Amino acid sequence: MCGFVGFTNAIRDDGTVVEAMMDTIRHRGPDAGGKYVDDDIALGHRRLSIIDISSQGDQPLYSEDGQLVLVFNGEIYNYRELREELIAKGYRFATNTDSEVLIYGYREYGTDLLPRLRGMFAFVIWDKASKTLFGARDFFGIKPLYYAEMGGSLLFGSEIKAFLKHPSFEKALNTAALEEYLTFQYSAMDETFFKGVYRLQPAHYFLWRDGKLDIRRYWDVRFQPDESPSLEDWVKAVSEVFHDSVRAHKIADVEVGSFLSSGVDSSYVAAVADVDKTFTVGFGEDERYNEIGWAKRFSKAIGKQNFSKVISPEEYWGELRHIQYQMDEPLADPAAIALFFVCQLASEQVKVVLSGEGADEIFGGYNVYSEPNATAYDRLPRGVRRTFGSVAAKLPAKRGVNFFVRKGKDLEERFIGNAYMFTPEERKSLLKIQTDAPDPQVLTRHYYDRVQDADEVTKMQYLDLHMWMAGDILLKADKMSMAHSLELRVPFLDKEVMAVAEHIPTRYRVTRKAVTDEHTPYVTKYAMRLAAKQDTPRETADTAAKKKLGFPVPIRVWLKEDAYYNIVKARFESEAGRRFFHTEALVRLLDDHRAGRADNSRKIWTVFMFLVWYGVFFENEPVTAG
Repeated sequence: MCGFVGFTNAIRDDGTVVEAMMDTIRHRGPDAGGKYVDDDIALGHRRLSIIDISSQGDQPLYSEDGQLVLVFNGEIYNYRELREELIAKGYRFATNTDSEVLIYGYREYGTDLLPRLRGMFAFVIWDKASKTLFGARDFFGIKPLYYAEMGGSLLFGSEIKAFLKHPSFEKALNTAALEEYLTFQYSAMDETFFKGVYRLQPAHYFLWRDGKLDIRRYWDVRFQPDESPSLEDWVKAVSEVFHDSVRAHKIADVEVGSFLSSGVDSSYVAAVADVDKTFTVGFGEDERYNEIGWAKRFSKAIGKQNFSKVISPEEYWGELRHIQYQMDEPLADPAAIALFFVCQLASEQVKVVLSGEGADEIFGGYNVYSEPNATAYDRLPRGVRRTFGSVAAKLPAKRGVNFFVRKGKDLEERFIGNAYMFTPEERKSLLKIQTDAPDPQVLTRHYYDRVQDADEVTKMQYLDLHMWMAGDILLKADKMSMAHSLELRVPFLDKEVMAVAEHIPTRYRVTRKAVTDEHTPYVTKYAMRLAAKQDTPRETADTAAKKKLGFPVPIRVWLKEDAYYNIVKARFESEAGRRFFHTEALVRLLDDHRAGRADNSRKIWTVFMFLVWYGVFFENEPVTAG
């Protein structure tokens, strides 16, 4: 695991600028650093040694003839098979790293190399002879890759903050991204919060030559349910492919550990991986926010050692600026901070950790996926539901009324992912500034159109795989782990696992309670839960049915306490708060929450995290507390 930076060398850098950019991402690779600079390109790399930990794996890495130059972040799990294939074609390897496979694989197959890879990756290859730059990002977006065209240079790298060191970089806030963020709770557009800086989307590559950038998609998820196998056949298939994926994800020359919460995903990973150490964090003693006791019992049952930490409120709030700095863009998911601390804990023991991200998206695990056709009301004619919904929308919002409003909308109108903070109307009334941000449905329509003939559960999964997972789940997984020089691997997000999951019939992904019995009270991730149950100890068999908390955070409670209420209120009333928002509306949200008139915690946190992030990147606040 590593990080890289680079730019086409319009400034004729002598290495000074690229070294400054490399220093900004030293946390991604503290073991070694290297650069390549010529009149056309500057490449910098920071290395965290995982495979072939000798200096042979240092980057940039070169082809035997010196024509191709690579910088790479990630792991290629099938590199041994690809290496043998390329050796048989006459290529000679100088290292035992997975990185070198990319160089000769690109020379042999060109862009067709990408579908052959199994792993998580972001990389660029510079071809000195043709003066062509090739860059790519993995299938799911596990590893990040940003780019910007400024001052005649193409800038690219693992983290946006490195761009700030380039003399051509123009730092400006993308206000449209802010408005969309207020709805999604993460940066949802291709263009990031920094105007002119874009993220290369998952499963895409680019080719740059003669100042022209060409971006293309090379892979996509294709849900094609196969009704012929039985449930037992699907459970067996899930079990076999997941065991294979875990074996591949354990390839390393250093010790591997595993995160562990109380949910089935991380429990399944920990049980199958057979690692020696698991890691868990929690808050206080309330079991709603602390899974440590459960994790220790589970770890004992599988014969492993659990390391845990109770995070104090002071620690949590004290790291907010540091965390938003590491994130590059504001993220309002409170679990990101808990993830920061569990990564910190794990980094004290291991260099690599396995985690359960992705299971919900590919196997159908979120509770909202059980919503379509969940009630008799859903089976009423669409016109009737829409009429009732239109009438209900004119009434004061409350639980019963909201049901009719929501059920009166088509899926494409009501579902934008797992978080829906502010409606377009709410965010317009909250913002003091005007932006050109599109309606959220403009962003989601791009994905809904690709699966327009699928059932509603599949549509929701497809949208979440492309937006929520990449924009929230995997963003925080990468940035929080790399902040501690820790490699985080996600065995559910494997193209071979996906190849099985995309053929599982919807009824085996999300199953109605009516077709289950008292011994299998599962609704979501049905086939996967049954597979997981085969590998979890009998004394912890309730894992398969236990509701996942996933390192939950008690911000709802904290925001009612004077100390934290006042911290947030001060941000809301700050100069930045007054510049972007109607402050009185923000304070009203906060006061209503403290008084118990409404649970506004997530909305409050969304605005607060933006203001913390803005303070760090645009007002030069210190990154660490003090």
